[in-house]
Amino acid sequence: MEYDPEIRIESDPDVYPPSDDSMLFIQSLDVKEGERILEIGCGSGVVSIHCARNGCVVTCGDINPKAVELTRSNAGINGVSLDIHETDVYSDITGRFDTILFNLPYLPVDEDGLLARSWSGGPDGLGPLPDLLKGAPEHLTDNGRVVVVISSLMDTQALWDLMDNYDVKTIGELKLFFEKLAVLEIRLK
Repeated sequence: MEYDPEIRIESDPDVYPPSDDSMLFIQSLDVKEGERILEIGCGSGVVSIHCARNGCVVTCGDINPKAVELTRSNAGINGVSLDIHETDVYSDITGRFDTILFNLPYLPVDEDGLLARSWSGGPDGLGPLPDLLKGAPEHLTDNGRVVVVISSLMDTQALWDLMDNYDVKTIGELKLFFEKLAVLEIRLK
């Protein structure tokens, strides 16, 4: 999917703004018209809005209530319809989806606060990834996929130990000054 510079995204100081990882995520995704998408951790809504503009049926949510409101506002500005929830991973999500997206809080830090929750992945940087994968079978259609952004700063051994039971393919990469980001497509075995 191409990043669309025509999409307008407003900001909020308590919500993660579109950044290098957001652009990488959007550009790595291959979505089809009519595809049912769930984005967890929607932040400003930039990824969900791109998916909706490409003909997907999008449900999204965030644990941060300010992100939920900002996504709702940005969807309105861009004339797209999104089903938006305040949710902790799947806590307020029902239904099955073809693709589950999450630009994870992947930095190996323990920081608190509305904005910090968008990057603070705990000591190993895995954050909510184990919960995301554990709940995926109940929320994916047959042959569905989970797509996440990861960082070289994560505990890579813990990450790959977690991935043992899945088929994993790298669909995007970006080298930055201090880290390497990757977009993984994960399928149940």
